[in-house]
Order: sequence, then structure tokens, then C-alpha cells
Amino acid sequence: MNKTLVKFITDFGPLLIFFIIYHKGENNLKTAIPPFVIATLISLVVVYFLEKKVPMVPLISGILITFFGGLTLYFDNKIFFYMKPTIINLLFALVLLFGRYFTDKPLLKIFFKNSIKLEDEGWKKLNYRWIGFFILVAALNEVVWRTQSESFWVNFKVWGLLPITFLFAASQIALINKYRLK
Repeated sequence: MNKTLVKFITDFGPLLIFFIIYHKGENNLKTAIPPFVIATLISLVVVYFLEKKVPMVPLISGILITFFGGLTLYFDNKIFFYMKPTIINLLFALVLLFGRYFTDKPLLKIFFKNSIKLEDEGWKKLNYRWIGFFILVAALNEVVWRTQSESFWVNFKVWGLLPITFLFAASQIALINKYRLK
């Protein structure tokens, strides 16, 4: 099987499993969380066998999915799971923000050093844009889960947050091209 296809499946398969089981289980979050956690852990193992390492973002996401999914089930309180995207996005924003001060360079430059080559000014701007994006998405998640139905939130989580992230990433191409090292 193509390595790119396997990577795509490990990135998005657990979320798709969550979505399908949630809607087949009469919109029951507690029924969808265990398979989501298991699929996430399996995807981390597959990524490890493919790459001989687990990248930081999927690892942190996997830990938080397992942790907040477990809290939701143990305490029988869905709020833990609703807040997971908020906490993940705020954590990413804080890591990028504080990483700038502890490493003296934008962490995005460290994460993407082999795939994107930019001038320092480009890395700085890109880093701050992603910080703002993560904060905005965290706030958006809070508004949605606090004002909408659970079913709406699940659909937003799967079909809203991913496209928003892809669109934001695509909107950064102009900045990347402007500051790309020749």
C-alpha cells in the first residue's frame, strides 16, 4: 500500500470512525469515544512502524484524545470531550508562542526545517499567524459546543474544523512564496 495513503488513513481514519459510529449509534457520544480512542492509538502505532517515530502533533493529539475521552467516560460528563479541541488548539498556540522565547526562533521553523525554507521574517510571520489561528479555532469550538446541539458540534468538529484548517493553511501559500529562500 502507498505510504501516502496509509499516512492519510492514519491521520483521518480515527475521526471518520468516530463520526460514523456516532451517527450510527443514535448520536451517542459515549458509544463513539471508545472506538475513536482505539483507532487513534492504532494509527499512532502504524505511524511508528512506518516512520520509526511518532511526530509530536499526532502524539499530543492522541494523548489528549485518550485522556479526555477517558475522562468523559469515567465521569459520564461530555464537557471533557467538547473542550478537547479547545485545549488542543490553545496548547498548540502556547507552544508556538513560548517556543519563540525559549528557542529564540519560531518553532514552525524547527518543525518544517526539511520541507519549507523561509527567511526568518517569513517564519516569524507564519508562526504568529498560526498562533492566532489556533486561538481563533479554540474560541470557535467554545462558541459552537456551548450554543449548539451535540450533533451539530460533532458535524462541526469533523466537517467544519478540518476544512477551516485546510483553508487557513492554503491561505498561507502567498506568505510562504514571498519569503521562500531561493
